[in-house]
Amino acid sequence: MTFLSIPFSPRELKATESRLQAIYDAAKLGLKNDSLALAAGMMPSEYRQLCQIDPVAEMAAQKGKADGEKEMAQHLVAAAREGDAKSALAVLQHVHGWTAKTEISVDVYQKISITQALQEAQSRVIEGTVVDNE
Repeated sequence: MTFLSIPFSPRELKATESRLQAIYDAAKLGLKNDSLALAAGMMPSEYRQLCQIDPVAEMAAQKGKADGEKEMAQHLVAAAREGDAKSALAVLQHVHGWTAKTEISVDVYQKISITQALQEAQSRVIEGTVVDNE
């Protein structure tokens, strides 16, 4: 039986400029959590550790997300201003919380009286006579 030796050298976790840029770029594309870490060239556990060690890494992800969202919002608003109805509707719905009326609400309130229900039931009963069959 042959034993293989796998060399192990722990990777140093530092928020270097290139690593922060990779985090920023991945977050700007909309990636989150494990996908963000992998796209930035880190293992998910390394990314979580780096965010705990150096808050600048988490700030790079937040800044990337904000810049990506801003860029897409600018495109959406520009399209809406140019007459794109779907873009305008998307801005109204998602930014301003607008919803179109699609249903009619009808409220019916009726109080049911037990005594009245019994009286109505009694009036529907057909009075019969007992016939004696001999």
